[in-house]
Amino acid sequence: MKPYPFTAVVGLPDLRLALVLSSISPAVGGVLVRGEKGTAKSTMVRALAGLLPGVDVVDGCRFSCDPAAPDPWCPDGPHDGAGSHRRPAKLVELPVGAAEDRVIGSLHLERALAEGVTDFQPGLLAAAHRGLLYVDEVNLLHDHLVDTLLDAAAMGRATVEREGVSVSHAARFVLIGTMNPEEGELRPQLLDRFGLTVEVASSRDPEQRVEVVRRRLAYEADPDAFAAQYAGEDAKLAADIEAAQRLLPAVKLPDDALRQIAEVCASFEVDGMRADIVTARTAVAHAAWAGRDEVTTEDVRVAARLALPHRRRRNPFDAPGISEEQLEQALQDAQPPEPGPEDDGPGSGSKPEEAPQEAPQDVPQGSQGEPQQNAGGQQKTVGAGDTFKARVFRVKGMGEGERGRRSRAITDSGRTIGVQPGSVREGRPHLVATVKAAAPHQKARGRVGAGLKLRPEDLRFALREGREGNLVLFCVDASGSMGAKARMREVKSAVLSLLLDAYQRRDKVGLVTFRGDAAELALPPTISVDAAASRLEGLPTGGRTPLAEGLLEAARVLRVEEIRDPRRRPLLVVVTDGRATSGPDAVARAQAAAGLLAGVTAIVMDCESGKMRLGLAADLATHLGAEHVPLGDVAAESLTSAVRARTGKAA
Repeated sequence: MKPYPFTAVVGLPDLRLALVLSSISPAVGGVLVRGEKGTAKSTMVRALAGLLPGVDVVDGCRFSCDPAAPDPWCPDGPHDGAGSHRRPAKLVELPVGAAEDRVIGSLHLERALAEGVTDFQPGLLAAAHRGLLYVDEVNLLHDHLVDTLLDAAAMGRATVEREGVSVSHAARFVLIGTMNPEEGELRPQLLDRFGLTVEVASSRDPEQRVEVVRRRLAYEADPDAFAAQYAGEDAKLAADIEAAQRLLPAVKLPDDALRQIAEVCASFEVDGMRADIVTARTAVAHAAWAGRDEVTTEDVRVAARLALPHRRRRNPFDAPGISEEQLEQALQDAQPPEPGPEDDGPGSGSKPEEAPQEAPQDVPQGSQGEPQQNAGGQQKTVGAGDTFKARVFRVKGMGEGERGRRSRAITDSGRTIGVQPGSVREGRPHLVATVKAAAPHQKARGRVGAGLKLRPEDLRFALREGREGNLVLFCVDASGSMGAKARMREVKSAVLSLLLDAYQRRDKVGLVTFRGDAAELALPPTISVDAAASRLEGLPTGGRTPLAEGLLEAARVLRVEEIRDPRRRPLLVVVTDGRATSGPDAVARAQAAAGLLAGVTAIVMDCESGKMRLGLAADLATHLGAEHVPLGDVAAESLTSAVRARTGKAA
């Protein structure tokens, strides 16, 4: 079945342009496509491969060497006298669950030990050379694999180091990642490494939505006939891309355009110089796409819109994007002053000097001012204060969950703490342990010469200790007692700080709230901590305290998640002052509900304040078997002060 035609996709002009520019100049660094599900992200990427020009490759080369300029370090080389053939550009898809060896390639350990031969088995990076590498749900990929992909995309080369043996090969490809932000964000360090980013969303125009459905149904009814309708448009677009690729080396980047790029990047306060470089490369590609041999202001404007939105984020909870007014102002500021007469009086043509305008100040995350009373008079929404560096909490014991930075775990990377047979766990072979396991059997196996006779049962693999991400479930008391005396502002500030810590440690987070006479799952467990922050920010307070219902809902959520995602160990954070005032026998029911959470690593963040304290949160922590932490101790600064006070030493 033929793929859906690229030119048949309705709308999405920014995504169309970003994919085309990356195809013209792979040095741009690829495209990250962010958007909700069902917005044709994958459809457009898969259709793009059919538009790229074919490539000439050396016969028999597994690494797609160009016969006109073969890679001198190619593991299949040298290619002197080898023939060549032309093949279509490849689209290689990287599955989310791919192992590292599948991505970068691997060495044949038995041949290396027994014969001294470096037998390199190419991975997906080699297969994608001179084509497209597509990663769907890139935000769900392990961070170390994303690092590997982006390194190869930036350097145009992949290197594999295994037990003292090094193999390198060319890996130049257009990297395209798609993701749904609701399922979690990429870390800022990785986000910055993508050249361009595009936000896509489904159209709200009924006519456009009708056309999308009409075309999709027509394609499903007869894919070949539908593709034939757009074959001419696709062929023309492919020819335009090839023409732009030929023009690209001749495009000039004048100093005026470079000054504009620098002014724009400085205006948006991006970190580092990668933004300037990517914007320059994108502007050159856009000029070639427009058929120009010199970069203009319009090329810089388009490049900035695609290269800067994901680089100006100041914290994980800020939405990406750039201000059009700020972009235009920066482009104007970079323009050299027009020559004119020295006289600056009326009629001279010079602009009168304008009074400087005060720049808008950034509002700290969560500072929404005073609590607001709603029409009913019983609820109010309280803003949060500024976030701070929070105390680190960890799950007890050793896990084997998803890679992260919170709790101890057995992982495929980290420090080696032992070895184990290959039948127990796969991973990177441990060379010394494998040789030791095989050595006692060499005489019985009739070894001849210096070679080492290995068998599969000799293989030993490293047992490594690293860190895992956990499920952090917040159970937040939103009753009237919590909202009193603006206490909820401090609570939200602390929880936001813990959410920021969860973001940095690659945790999955959920949010249960309780108030009045019931509890609700305000946010089902997700990797998107910014969604949790958004729900927390609009959390109303008021009413009685149904503590038992909150704990029961937390227990239910954890049971469901244990079935859905058994590898993630939970960390329960109960945020309350410990009061239970809703329903009959409220205190006894809360204690019984706490018993259902026995065995779960839990923390009770005590929000009680004032001179007269009842210590109810500490009692709750005892019934939960949880750590009791006063609200102030969540801040790292408070802990540092406590250490100084108790030990008399500088922290």
